[in-house]
Amino acid sequence: MKTDSSTYPSSLGDITVFRIENASGAFVELSTLGAGILSVNVPDRNGKIGNVALRYANPVDYYADDACMGKSPGRYANRIAGGHLTIGGKTYNLEINAAPNSIHGGPTGFQNRIWDAMLLADGVRMTYHSEDMEESFPGALDVSATFRWNEKNELSLVFRAVCDADTVVNLTNHAYWNLRGADSGTVLDHILKIKAGKWLPIDATHIPTGEIEDVDGTPMDFRVPKKIGRDINSDFPPLNIGGGYGQCWVFDDWQPGKFQENLVELRDECSGRILIMGSDQPGAQVYTANRVTDTPLNCSGRSYGPQEGIAIEMQHFPDSPNKLNFPATFLPAGEIYENHIVWHFSLLKYS
Repeated sequence: MKTDSSTYPSSLGDITVFRIENASGAFVELSTLGAGILSVNVPDRNGKIGNVALRYANPVDYYADDACMGKSPGRYANRIAGGHLTIGGKTYNLEINAAPNSIHGGPTGFQNRIWDAMLLADGVRMTYHSEDMEESFPGALDVSATFRWNEKNELSLVFRAVCDADTVVNLTNHAYWNLRGADSGTVLDHILKIKAGKWLPIDATHIPTGEIEDVDGTPMDFRVPKKIGRDINSDFPPLNIGGGYGQCWVFDDWQPGKFQENLVELRDECSGRILIMGSDQPGAQVYTANRVTDTPLNCSGRSYGPQEGIAIEMQHFPDSPNKLNFPATFLPAGEIYENHIVWHFSLLKYS
């Protein structure tokens, strides 16, 4: 495995970008700003290596971007209704940064911090210390994000965290994928499969209602592979609210701490590339970048537009601290939080 790093000065301090390349020439680029995935470069059906993760040309431009491009949000990824949560009988009021709710841990969150990093033989371990009451979350939290890249074109990410007080934690990565290439247009022709028979209905502010509904007979049914664009414009309330997909799916057969393979499959028949994801999390927030506009410039010198990528965020459910019927995101003082995510890139087989 070949490793290299580059440094980019910013107003926050130096940002380090690591490149990890396997024997086939496929490689990933990872940033200490927000524990971010900048690029994943894998072969297409003709053997040409290209980047399949949406990225900005300048690593400094990831700071405070609306899309949270490729970064790892926290302390609580996704939304918390009204910014309110109660722990041990005490209510904490988080900053409202997606009115009327809080999202991704607040306006700065983990995604806009520079993490410390240690280069590994096959990846990078990044660490961040979140102070007590940072973004109004209780407890001093130490978190690590360990990325590894292997010869099978698998990128793995393990989050671990421990806090000195009772708190809540929900971590994920917010990479956007386009298997045809990071500057190739929309993903509406990509074919998606999700191993989930249920999903979470939302209100007009994108907060789950608390109900868990079957996907049967709805545009939310991806148990049989179908093109992302097939039903995206259906007259269906959650699609109308978000202008496309932006909901959480509930994985079949989830058990706490159990890793499941082949939970999500994304494929592009034009390039021949396939992405298969596994995780130990109970759900995936799938977002087709419906509101992504006016981003920092990408490597082609233009901004990204709507639906040019798809984010598949393995995580616990939005607003879980306020929904007692959802899997808990409560982390007792001194206990270890863990979250495992694997992205496996391969190729379609042609006869």
